[in-house]
Amino acid sequence: MLQEPRSGRMTAWGNALLGGFVSPDDAAQEITAGDTAHRIADLPGEDGPVGLTYGLGRLRALGVSGLRLALPVPGHPLGLSGPPEFNARALAAGEAVVGTGAPLGLVPEVTRTGPRGEVRVEVVWRCAGVRDAPPADVPSLGEAERELAEAMRDATAALSRLDVAGAGPAAQAALDAYRARAERGREVLAPGYPPRAVRVLELAQRVGALTSIATGAEHGSAVSASEIAARAELLRPVERTARRAQVAAYNAYVEEAERRREH
Repeated sequence: MLQEPRSGRMTAWGNALLGGFVSPDDAAQEITAGDTAHRIADLPGEDGPVGLTYGLGRLRALGVSGLRLALPVPGHPLGLSGPPEFNARALAAGEAVVGTGAPLGLVPEVTRTGPRGEVRVEVVWRCAGVRDAPPADVPSLGEAERELAEAMRDATAALSRLDVAGAGPAAQAALDAYRARAERGREVLAPGYPPRAVRVLELAQRVGALTSIATGAEHGSAVSASEIAARAELLRPVERTARRAQVAAYNAYVEEAERRREH
């Protein structure tokens, strides 16, 4: 979880566009980030893939009023609502975007071409129908924040037991590198998101960074395959909590909009 998922960028900046907080060109630029190009394919009424700016406009015209993030892993369809065909594609990609207002979802297909140092990264977002149902296992922001506080304590205790915290410079260097990336002028989430969502996402990313560092073979005193597997098993509940909180943060825009409509 050291890197922001592409579906996270699509969710956050797509919501900012749908809410009128940014222009289509600015949203497309933020979603594309360091990739070469993004397109959207299989949109209803379109014969082939279309450019990202046009595709986002078509989604809005089709009735999509908000976007949610899904980060599924085997045994945990986090953020998904079905049907099975869409869930399977999202699970294979490890991420997806689920629309609200219209039952449409997006799954990214990433293609890399070219030699090292000159790699072109192109992303095609495959659009498909989704089920109009609550997303699986996504907590509220309040629940996510409480769970993260406990997960941080668990992660710190686990790191101490695993001798990662005292295993020295490698783990500290990895964490310092994570912090540097997080602070390098990057805006967390996008305009229109509540401050609490930003706080939850930052903490979720930090917890995810700690678990990634702890399970890395180059960090800490444990180096055997069995010891690394034991670390992963110990920290799996912490990683799950961090993923749930990450999804809750990205989905906060839609949850806030739904609360406003209810009142």
